[in-house]
Amino acid sequence: MVDHNLIADIGIELAEADALILAALGEEVAGGDMDSVISSDIQQFVPGNMLKGKIVGKAGDDAVIDVGLKSEGLIHKSEFDDWDTLESGTEIEVILEDLEDENGIIKLSKRKADRIRNWEKVLETYKEGDIVEGKGIRRIKGGILVDIGVPAFLPASQIDVRRPGDVNEFIGNTIRAEILKIDEPRRNIVISRRTLIENERDEAKQRLLNKISEGDVVVGKVTNVAEFGAFVDLGGIDGLLHVTDMSWGRIKHPSDICKTGDEIEVKVLKVDFDTEKIALGLKQKDASPWDDIEKRFPVQTKVSGKVVNLVSYGAFVHLEDGVEGLVHVSEMSWRKRISHPSEIVNPGDEIEVIILDIDKEKHEISLGMKQVENNPWEIVAEKYPIGTIVSGAVRNLTNYGAFVEIEPGIDGLLHVSDISWTEKIAHPNEKYKKSDEVECMVLEIDQDKQRISLGIKQMHEDPWQTAIPEAYKPGMVVHGTVTKITNFGVFVELEDGLEGLLHISELADKKIESPQDVVKPGEEVNVKILRVDLEDRKIGLSLKRALSGEDVEQDWESHVPKSDAPERGGMDDHGALGTDKIEF
Repeated sequence: MVDHNLIADIGIELAEADALILAALGEEVAGGDMDSVISSDIQQFVPGNMLKGKIVGKAGDDAVIDVGLKSEGLIHKSEFDDWDTLESGTEIEVILEDLEDENGIIKLSKRKADRIRNWEKVLETYKEGDIVEGKGIRRIKGGILVDIGVPAFLPASQIDVRRPGDVNEFIGNTIRAEILKIDEPRRNIVISRRTLIENERDEAKQRLLNKISEGDVVVGKVTNVAEFGAFVDLGGIDGLLHVTDMSWGRIKHPSDICKTGDEIEVKVLKVDFDTEKIALGLKQKDASPWDDIEKRFPVQTKVSGKVVNLVSYGAFVHLEDGVEGLVHVSEMSWRKRISHPSEIVNPGDEIEVIILDIDKEKHEISLGMKQVENNPWEIVAEKYPIGTIVSGAVRNLTNYGAFVEIEPGIDGLLHVSDISWTEKIAHPNEKYKKSDEVECMVLEIDQDKQRISLGIKQMHEDPWQTAIPEAYKPGMVVHGTVTKITNFGVFVELEDGLEGLLHISELADKKIESPQDVVKPGEEVNVKILRVDLEDRKIGLSLKRALSGEDVEQDWESHVPKSDAPERGGMDDHGALGTDKIEF
């Protein structure tokens, strides 16, 4: 059948083609039946038709082909796969492209004839959904061409399950794929390698799930490496080899253990058949170094190790392959106050440590550096007996006292209640600031808790037992200065560090709304002493009795409501702490 479309493509009209054919037939036309020739040979020798030809020889890089016309045709050797072994007399099929070119040569094409026959063969052999195999020919826009007898289009999105970064790696390689679509009128075939892979993987997945069990040792291929681990293709399913299951020892990145494309042997740790997820382990193939850890590293033994990592709270020390311990920052020095482990050690340092504790289940070992040396607190009690006078700098201030460094690394607490016998001190910063040198007495030592209690007032006699009872007696009128006004009364300073309470009921004979209606802060007043309470260290005062000259006959406590009276050990309304100490 003549393909008139192909004739039109090469620009030859049918009438012109007929004339050329007659000229090519020459004498055969003159000696024969014209009607017969026109009805057969002319129809046969139309450009675009397929002809049978015979190789009559070679002319340089061309094969000379006899197709039954007056002249022979030429076909370049590039159209033959077996050029070197090509022999005269071999019959082939060709496409007639042009009856004569400018040199009078008939133009023929074996390649086009092969394509037509191959296309017919493909249509006879395959249908959509069949599996084909061919070699990648070349890259084109959107994908590559694959030779399956005829060029088939393999889109880039259908090359693999994950779109490849460079499709050129498939050029020249054999490719198996599934036919997605055959467009017969346009002679197009679209194939998919991805669909074939997915179908094969689904089948392999089911086979794998039917036979795999936890504890199995299997071989797989690493398909991807991430920060958290590696995915391993087990043949249909990717299992996850988490970074924590790669090695008993420390690794910086999963790529230190495996790389994409590596074949590795792993152990199946867990299989979730519902989600089709498989957890894998590499280190579990070997015995855990933690199995008999207590025998190799008994508690309280001294060992050597290498610092491998620093964190804000301590340093990790490598003891052996797969075994690391932590030296907490608090276990680095008896004396130094360490805010970061880099002040003591650096990665790569070889150090000696003491095994403090082992948690076998959590794979944790607590280590100590300071325990390698003698504990200075063991001799503190001998060095600083109770009653010893010591001096040091204020290192820190809190709301309950001041910490005083009596020697490097040894601090004592000067509680706010132990600063003065008479002053009501709300916060130690009223008396001291950091770095101030102070002299104190050692009051108590708790060696187990590593605490020393210090006092300043204990270095002097208690005026409440000596001077105050002599100097201040009930009924006396004394001079003082108003220091603070509260809702229940007024505090009056009688001498440096000594105050008495002037209750609101003792300010005036008449009822008043506020103490400020009678006195102001800083005002000097004469007051009468109502009571001196040596046990609670309080002095009760009265302004109205001093003014009237009334004798003292009442119990001062009767004038102070229980809710207003400062409790021992708590914060009173004057803002002072009681004498009870806060545990520290």
